[in-house]
Amino acid sequence: MAQHFDAIVLGAGGIGSAAAYYLSKARQRVLLLEQFELNHQNGSSYGVSRVIRYAYDHPIYINLMRSAYRLWFALEEEAGEQLYVKTGGIDFSQPDEPSFRRVAASMEEMGIAFDRLTAPEASQRFPQFRFDEGMEVIYQQDTGLLAASKCVLAHTRLAQARGATLVDRTPVTKITVGSNSVEVQTPTETYAADKIVIAAGSWAKTLLSPLGIELPLKIMPCQLAFFQPDNPAEYQPGRFPVFLAHMNGDYGEMPYGIPSYQDSGVKITTFYGWETVSHPGEVDYRPDDNWIERMRGFSRQYIPGANGPLVSTRRCLYTLTPDKDFAIDRHPEYPQVIFAAGFSGHGFKFTTLVGSILADLALQGETEHDISLFKASRFQNAFANG
Repeated sequence: MAQHFDAIVLGAGGIGSAAAYYLSKARQRVLLLEQFELNHQNGSSYGVSRVIRYAYDHPIYINLMRSAYRLWFALEEEAGEQLYVKTGGIDFSQPDEPSFRRVAASMEEMGIAFDRLTAPEASQRFPQFRFDEGMEVIYQQDTGLLAASKCVLAHTRLAQARGATLVDRTPVTKITVGSNSVEVQTPTETYAADKIVIAAGSWAKTLLSPLGIELPLKIMPCQLAFFQPDNPAEYQPGRFPVFLAHMNGDYGEMPYGIPSYQDSGVKITTFYGWETVSHPGEVDYRPDDNWIERMRGFSRQYIPGANGPLVSTRRCLYTLTPDKDFAIDRHPEYPQVIFAAGFSGHGFKFTTLVGSILADLALQGETEHDISLFKASRFQNAFANG
C-alpha cells in the first residue's frame, strides 16, 4: 500500500527545498524526493554564492524581490546563520545599451534608490575596475550574494524539523494523476498525496511531458570560474561589488561576477552564450579551457587585479524558456499538480519566494503575488491535453 502524504515535492534544489519548507510551515505532511544526493552538483542550486539584486529590467521582478528579501531575512533568523551578504552592486555599459536603460527605468518606476555614476566617478569609488571611456555605471546598495548551498540546506533542515520527510538518491519513474490525488512511483516505493509540486530544474520537462504539460525548455550548461585576486582584501564583500556588464561580444552575453567569499576567489561567468541541449543527459560537464581564457580576457580588460591563478571551475545548468522568464503555474485539468521551471539562470534569488508561492498555489489555488508574467499558457501548445 502506498505511503500517503498531504504533498509531495519533486526536486530538493533551491525551489523544491523552499516549497517543502513553506508547506511544512503550513502543517502539511510533506515528502521531498530528490533523484541525486542532497546538495548535489548536477543542477542549478549548488555553490558558494549567487547574486541577489533589485536591478531588474521589469517592474514585476523588482516587486517580487521586495518580498523575496523579506523572506530571506526571516529564513536567516530562523536558521540562525548568515545566508545573505550585502556587497552592493554595479551595472555598467555604454549608455545607449537597451538592457542597461531598461534596468534604470524599471528601478526608477518602482522607487528603488540607486546612484548613476560616470566612468571616472565609478573608478574612483571602485578602483578595482577599469571602465571604457563613455561608460555609465549604476550602483544599487542592497545587491549582495546568497550562500546558495547553505540556503538549500537551511530550507531542507527546517522543513525536516517540522516533520517533512526527505528521500534522496531516489528518481521518480512514474507519476499518475487522479481526479483529486497523485501517485508517484520510484524504483523501490510508491507514494500517494493530495498535491504534487514539481520543481525538478533541468529534469522538469521529462516529468511534466507525460502529464500533458509541454514546456519549450532548453538546457544550457554554464561554466563558473573563480580567480585568485592579486590583493584578496580588496575583493571581499564590502570592498568589491557584485557586477554585471551589459555587453554581448567576445566575452559572451552579459558577463557578471561576485566578490571572493570564504576564499572562493572572484567569480566570473556569463549569463548566456552557450549551446543548448534538450535533456540534461546530453550535457558535457567537463570544463572548457578556452572559455576560461575568454573570462581571463574580460578580467584583464575590466578587472585587471582579479586575473590571478584559477582557484576552481565547474559547470552547472541553466534551464531556459524562450523569453527567459519563469514558468510557474498549475495544471489546467488537474489543479493538484503545481510546477515551477525555466528559471533561465537568474532564478536563485527568488527561490524562497517561489517556494512560498508554490505552497500558496497548492493549498489555496492562488497567491497574492503577481505571477502573471510566468503563466505557462503564454507558450503555444504548452498544455497538450488542455
